[in-house]
Amino acid sequence: MSESLALKVRDLDIFYKDFQALWNVSLEVREGKIVSVIGANGSGKSTLLNTISGLLDPTRGTIELFGERIDGLPPHETVPRGVTLVPEGRRIFPRLTVYENLVMGSYTPRRRSKREETISKAYELFPVLNERHDQMADTLSGGEQQMLAIARAMMSEPKLILCDEISLGLAPVIIKDIYKRLGQINQEGITIVLVEQDVKRSLKAASQAYVMLEGKIVLEGQPSSLTEEQVKNAYFGI
Repeated sequence: MSESLALKVRDLDIFYKDFQALWNVSLEVREGKIVSVIGANGSGKSTLLNTISGLLDPTRGTIELFGERIDGLPPHETVPRGVTLVPEGRRIFPRLTVYENLVMGSYTPRRRSKREETISKAYELFPVLNERHDQMADTLSGGEQQMLAIARAMMSEPKLILCDEISLGLAPVIIKDIYKRLGQINQEGITIVLVEQDVKRSLKAASQAYVMLEGKIVLEGQPSSLTEEQVKNAYFGI
């Protein structure tokens, strides 16, 4: 796999009115890698992903996707460039079927032309969705809904997937299966950024890790080089 930079974030500041949510955040994600961003609730993880995807505008700093500036672009412009977000809480369309949810993920002209082919690939990755293709999304189990959220994100044929708390509220056996599928997605060359509170699992999956605390990056490195004590101290600000 190429070692070029898929994502480069530099000196990012974000404000919610008078409240500063991110402080001088910088990180790099190599193409074809999985990077983990961990931290407690309120540490700024979701804000970071929402800014990269275009849901929030940075007050200061730059975001580059494969060398192209995307900071300040709205989601309908970042998605065609290869960025897709699997949001916290899944955010599926509950009163649409599984199939219709997948269709919603392929709204750009180029993706619409390959819709059925891409849906077939999604069903190969998550066979249970094929079995449930005509069911309303709100009748699915929590794990199946999370699979649907990931599959919907795959419909745009992304180069970079941002995953926000995909294991939240799920049973360990389901989480294990979802991480297995993410590994398969990554093996296809798709770069993944994982935002998680599940520290051990996300570190095991990643080749690079960042720990956030109160809107700042306080620790970074390869998971194999970070001790449990270092991660715990950074996570809790000890």
